[in-house]
Amino acid sequence: MVAVVDYGMGNLRSVQKGLQKVGVQARVVSDPDSVLRAPAVVLPGVGAFRDCMRNLQRLELLEAVLQSIQAGKPYLGICLGLQILFEASEEFGLTRGLGVLKGKVVRFPQSPGLKVPHMGWNQIRIRRRPPILKDIPDGAYFYFVHSYYVVPQEPQVVATTTEYGVQFVSMVWRDNVFATQFHPEKSQALGLRVLRAFGELVQ
Repeated sequence: MVAVVDYGMGNLRSVQKGLQKVGVQARVVSDPDSVLRAPAVVLPGVGAFRDCMRNLQRLELLEAVLQSIQAGKPYLGICLGLQILFEASEEFGLTRGLGVLKGKVVRFPQSPGLKVPHMGWNQIRIRRRPPILKDIPDGAYFYFVHSYYVVPQEPQVVATTTEYGVQFVSMVWRDNVFATQFHPEKSQALGLRVLRAFGELVQ
């Protein structure tokens, strides 16, 4: 059973339904024990980085998520679930993240003709192919909605990049940690392939 972490932000039901549609048992949970018992964890989210970290802390979910990652359980972060893996975000002043990966979260630069947030369909370029992208062609389109993006310090964690005024990292992968800036649950057939492949990692 995959635990979809409920910390008061994000399209939890959409993610849960997407997983269930491809045959993956998934349950929305909001307590640390349920996270720790689950063989895999999905942390989706939309909204502000600071609110996300505060809510996880308030619900005592931060340590449970970290312990699950450290135990080697498959982790899928979506949007904010990607960003909080890093050390800090510049959103609304500097806010500390989980520090699982080295690097920070920055806002898209102001540029003529470039709308922020970045919203809609865009391509990914595969730099390293993680297991959850096994059936995904290079250049595939996924759905995005975000104003900030991650800047990893370690190039080896970069799985995909995307162009939007700048080239930004749209997916990271290290060991059991997979995280996307795009939303698989909103990305139709290809997004469901990603969720199915993640489910296949669960023993």
